[in-house]
Amino acid sequence: MDALGMIETRGLVGLIEAADAMVKAARVQLVSYEQIGGGYVTAL
Repeated sequence: MDALGMIETRGLVGLIEAADAMVKAARVQLVSYEQIGGGYVTAL
């Protein structure tokens, strides 16, 4: 089963912490991240 999850945070540090917890909790793969603007960052 494949699914796509997204995390959106304000600031890169929060994104790194969330992505770290995500990859440690389940068998997931971090595909990419994008800086949106206004300090917001999204990871796929």
